[in-house]
Amino acid sequence: QVQLVESGGGLVQPGGSLRLSCAASGFNFSSYAMSWYCQAPGKGREFVAAITSAGRGINYADFVKGRFTISRDNTKNLVYLQMNSLQPEDTAVYYCNAELMSLSRRYWGQGTQVTVSS
Repeated sequence: QVQLVESGGGLVQPGGSLRLSCAASGFNFSSYAMSWYCQAPGKGREFVAAITSAGRGINYADFVKGRFTISRDNTKNLVYLQMNSLQPEDTAVYYCNAELMSLSRRYWGQGTQVTVSS
């Protein structure tokens, strides 16, 4: 029923760009804050960016500020992560997360691989 499906990952050279998408279904998307996390091999899952349900509040991790942009389209149940100036240390699996904070309810996607290498 509830699904979050990430797409847009792939192989890119240092300095390049990618745009990740997350398609949501099975829940009231416009009521949920959305966020992106990443996980590199041997590391825990790290916060990347978040956007509130109406898209008016945004927060970024320090290591992506000025490079990544999160956005959402509530008419299409989509959230995006525009990634610019990518570096090898950005290599990770990127996960989409939906949260209804009042109930501590969270949903996760399966992730999409981003690899930055020359």
